[in-house]
Amino acid sequence: MDLTINAIHFEATEKLNAFITKKVAKLEHRYPMVMTADVSLRVVKPETANNKQVIITLTVPGAPDAVADKTADTFEEAVDVALEALGTQLERIKNKC
Repeated sequence: MDLTINAIHFEATEKLNAFITKKVAKLEHRYPMVMTADVSLRVVKPETANNKQVIITLTVPGAPDAVADKTADTFEEAVDVALEALGTQLERIKNKC
C-alpha cells in the first residue's frame, strides 16, 4: 500500500509520522484490498481545544473511496478514531465483494 502523509501549514514530527505509518500498516494487514492511503493533518484553530483535524482517504479498487474526517485534542487520538471509522467502512466494502 502506498501511504502519503501531508501536514498542512506545519511540519509533522518524525514520531507522528511513525505513529501514523504503524497504525495504517495494521489496517493494511486486515484489509489487503486497500491500494493507497492519503493522510492530511491540519490544525484548525490554534487557540481552541479539539483543534487537530485528520482526514484519511483509502482507495479500494472497484469501490468508492473510504474517507474519515475526525477532529480531536491530539493528532494521535484523531488518527485512532478515523481508523476505527474506516474499519467499519472497509468491513461493508469487504462484505459486498
